[in-house]
Amino acid sequence: MRHLTIAHLTVVATVFLAGCGGGKNAPADSSSGSADTAASTDSKKSTKVTLGTDELTSGIPGSGPLKVTEVKAWLADDSNHRTLEVTLPLGLSAGQDSIKGLDENPLTRAKIELGRQLYFDGRLSSDGTISCADCHHPDEGYTRQTQFGIGVDDQEGDRNSPVSYNRILSDAQFWDGRAATLEEQAVGPIANPIEMANTHENAVKTLKEIEGYRLQFEKIFDDGVTIDNVGKAIAAFERTIVTGPSPFDYYEPVRQMRASIGEDLDDLEELKEEDPELVAKYEAALAESERHPMSESAIRGRELFFGNRGQCTACHVGPNLTDEKYHNLGVGMDAENPDHGRRKHTGKEEHTGAFKTPTIRNVALTAPYMHDGSQKTLEEVVEWYDRGGHPNDHLSKDIRKLDLSDQDKKDLVEFMKACTGEFTPVERERLPE
Repeated sequence: MRHLTIAHLTVVATVFLAGCGGGKNAPADSSSGSADTAASTDSKKSTKVTLGTDELTSGIPGSGPLKVTEVKAWLADDSNHRTLEVTLPLGLSAGQDSIKGLDENPLTRAKIELGRQLYFDGRLSSDGTISCADCHHPDEGYTRQTQFGIGVDDQEGDRNSPVSYNRILSDAQFWDGRAATLEEQAVGPIANPIEMANTHENAVKTLKEIEGYRLQFEKIFDDGVTIDNVGKAIAAFERTIVTGPSPFDYYEPVRQMRASIGEDLDDLEELKEEDPELVAKYEAALAESERHPMSESAIRGRELFFGNRGQCTACHVGPNLTDEKYHNLGVGMDAENPDHGRRKHTGKEEHTGAFKTPTIRNVALTAPYMHDGSQKTLEEVVEWYDRGGHPNDHLSKDIRKLDLSDQDKKDLVEFMKACTGEFTPVERERLPE
């Protein structure tokens, strides 16, 4: 498992410099301001941030609805407009070089905060009742624990709500990958008649009429309130929502060092004399793993998951435990009119019934499962794979009967549960008046 390490690398996003504001770093994607802005300040916040804490998602300080004066003070702080250098937390950190979208849409504190507000604001919908969070809620694993998404007037879609976390490692979005970027995905539901049932034009008009939003858009983006900038802001926020280290992530360094050290583990005192640094690293990793333990069942499940018997890594690979590709598992293919999945987008016969591989990280929190929400528990998911899915002409070549024992199945479920880490804490209530 070389793709999971303790090391945290740093992705360096471009810092835009301009000869204004007394020589300070100018905002990325920002205008020069207007009479609406307060006098410039600089709290000198760090531009280097490790994702997973609430540093970027705790909202503008204060309580209650956001007042215009609070928005102006926030926007006047030059620190909130500098491009950030973000680092992924343990577990995801091996994907540091695979981060998506930051060259095209750099992260700043102000842009992330604007996206947070938009994510939780029902005013983007036609009747003010549905926000992004209504289908991708923090309390329900950034999805919704209903079989299908529910939109305006309780309209029901035909697919389960996919997760909106760890999107910083993902490019194409939706179950069928029809949105090429997170920015494109973020604005899609606004105009979907079943979801937010609005138009992009009306959503932009609504935001322009809310002074707190207008001020933010005009400061952060050269062209102010546009639907593209709505997408950029929401995507910036969503890229900060990540899963923290799980028991699996704490166990993995221990497992790797045990394999490397081998028989010398039998006499740690002697090894400590020969290589004290190695022993110190091992003991530190072991202590962390013991504070976040994997059960024996989960450890056995890990061996199945990554081994030839389970073959889970045919699709669930990499730091986010997904290949970001599309596969036909046979789910729903016995219906009279089955959902053709990715084929609807590409028109290719071989993509019939293929859907994007979801992450295993925090999967225990995101029931029900599969694109159609037809499987209510992880136990049902394991049973589906064990019997080889549902035969059809386009079934993935990697789907086959596994012949697992009852204990094997329990162990796989326990491993998936051990891939659960804490979500990024997020302020949900502070929205512009």
